[in-house]
Amino acid sequence: MTAEEAKALDELAAGFADQLTDLTRGVLGADTPRFHAINMGSKIRVSPIRDDEVMQRIPVSIGGEPRLSLMARFYCCWDGSSTFMATDQADVHVFYEGVPDPLLRYEYVRNSKEPPGAHVQVHAHRDEMAYLLRLADRGRPKQGLRRDKLPRLSEMHFPVGGHRMRPSLEDVLLFLHREFAIDTAPGWKAVIERHLRIWRTMQLKTAVRDAPDAAARVLRQLGYTVTEPAIPAARPAADDVKLYWP
Repeated sequence: MTAEEAKALDELAAGFADQLTDLTRGVLGADTPRFHAINMGSKIRVSPIRDDEVMQRIPVSIGGEPRLSLMARFYCCWDGSSTFMATDQADVHVFYEGVPDPLLRYEYVRNSKEPPGAHVQVHAHRDEMAYLLRLADRGRPKQGLRRDKLPRLSEMHFPVGGHRMRPSLEDVLLFLHREFAIDTAPGWKAVIERHLRIWRTMQLKTAVRDAPDAAARVLRQLGYTVTEPAIPAARPAADDVKLYWP
């Protein structure tokens, strides 16, 4: 990475940190900790931090009492063409207050196909699921049993739309409001809807770059005039197109 590329990535990550701060403060209140962009070398970590640069969780209240917290961190990098900022890894964990293990883990790993790059892990226990895991003749549960380790539901990776259609921090906040009636700031809904439009439009643009021919066909069906480029851009190999990754 050149010095100019590093500077540009720093600026983009700082803007992303401001965007996340605007979102969380607009939904959860002005006292929500600010996100900062910290250069980690080849990547930039974006997360709420204390003055000593230690990550801190985002408090979430229900009925005026702190009941939940969010650990949110994003590692940013350049995409393969060094043109657009990409997310190399993202973690949003939901904790019950005072309990060290999370309730839910929304995670994304940019270069992962197995387990799915975008997935949810549920830290809960049900007898039926444990029984199914023990019945497995192959795969990760069986491998765990060979190590004399009982399978746990929290080790399962539930796919959630793939690399391009994965849920965002906005989706997690909407889930917490819908299911747990978390406390929200005045005007929170307009804030979250605005940020959701930005996120999903950005993901749509990324998906279009993965499948430009399909996008062109749809635009023509809608009446748009789409002209093929005189010199087509280099296309990634089919196995490298993240739109089709699990």
